[in-house]
Amino acid sequence: MPLYDFENKDTGERFDLLLSISKREKFLELNPNVKQIILTAPSLVSGTNHLAKLDDGWKENMSRIAEAHPGSAFAEKHGGRSAKAAKVQELASKHGLRKKGQYNMDL
Repeated sequence: MPLYDFENKDTGERFDLLLSISKREKFLELNPNVKQIILTAPSLVSGTNHLAKLDDGWKENMSRIAEAHPGSAFAEKHGGRSAKAAKVQELASKHGLRKKGQYNMDL
């Protein structure tokens, strides 16, 4: 949502509000003594950035968590296995071996 700059015509007070476009229009209709001032283009505020590159420290932390929970979906996703463990699991799967408590889901 954009962050808009406003000014009170009576007092000269300037303030910012985080509003959608429709709510900005409604706010201006309900407050005729307030005008929008345009200092710059409206700032967009976002809670997350899913395109940000993860640093090596974060990746290392994920690997440590995955190593602490081998065989979990998290470990498979974040590669918490050594090369030896990966090869052993690959051979076990190839020959139809499973750990105790695991079920064959190849229906």
